[in-house]
Amino acid sequence: MSERIIAFRDALKEAISEEMRLDENIFIMGEEVAEYNGAYKVSQGMLDEFGAKRVIDTPIAELGFAGIGVGAAMNGLRPIIEFMTFNFALLAIDQVVNSAAKVHQMSGGQFTCPIVFRGPSGSAGQLGAQHSQMFENWYANVPGLKVISPSNPYDAKGLLKAAIRDNDPIVFMESEVMYGDKGNVPEGEYIIEIGKAEIKKEGTDVTIVSFNKLMKVALQAADELAKEGISAEVIDLRTIRPLDFPCIVNSIKKTNRLVIVEESWPFGSISSEITYQVQKHAFDYLDAPIKRVTGKDVPMGYAPTLVDAYLPTVQDTINAVKSAMYVA
Repeated sequence: MSERIIAFRDALKEAISEEMRLDENIFIMGEEVAEYNGAYKVSQGMLDEFGAKRVIDTPIAELGFAGIGVGAAMNGLRPIIEFMTFNFALLAIDQVVNSAAKVHQMSGGQFTCPIVFRGPSGSAGQLGAQHSQMFENWYANVPGLKVISPSNPYDAKGLLKAAIRDNDPIVFMESEVMYGDKGNVPEGEYIIEIGKAEIKKEGTDVTIVSFNKLMKVALQAADELAKEGISAEVIDLRTIRPLDFPCIVNSIKKTNRLVIVEESWPFGSISSEITYQVQKHAFDYLDAPIKRVTGKDVPMGYAPTLVDAYLPTVQDTINAVKSAMYVA
């Protein structure tokens, strides 16, 4: 397959459009997805191609249109529900958690719910405390949901196509600040398996685990550490639930040290769960305590200085690695 450079938003658009051409039961619904071509232009051109019955603008009523999507999925359609931000999706979390995630089990297998809830998660600059939150760990806590959080255009397209084809409800979490990111994406058909992490950079001294836009922090930290002779292996989780623990454990067996980098709050976080699983399955391979680099345990402020103070940085990650390696 030949490759070309396209933007993150275009990779998502291609994934959705390609799947809609293959299956007339797929439709997309959400705020501004049709006439405005999407709040972040992910659905640009879809109204013209697929029509108003399959590209549906909604009122500002997340609980309502999420519920419509769940009902449609239970009755044989395959909805893609776009939230303008997962901060707004808190209004719809009852439908995601109490309906979509549970209907298969509660119906004794009589109903499936093949639905994708997607949109941006996390901070995007000066948006204030109510619009700057990461919720991957919230949804990953729910049996019945699969949670995906890609970091680049290639993974975004392959994982979104897999999500649309999956018969389970999927929470697909992007980043507003990554929609313009560009990367290599093959022209031909490809699917990325849900539940598989990927080693983005191989190393021997320490394992750094991250996902979503903080993969940029992790990879940049690894490059800076290399200049000091420290070889960091960097793992992109890609899928949060199911989480690829074997990939992490196998890396730790080689490096013997672990640093986890994530944007969300530290208490009850994804890094907390990874830390528990690693000490359970790979304790004897650890040469140092696991280090975590997270967002600060406060609501994010609006002022630029508070935004900078809240978010994990490259230097934070470098410091955590050196601490794990007992390097001053």
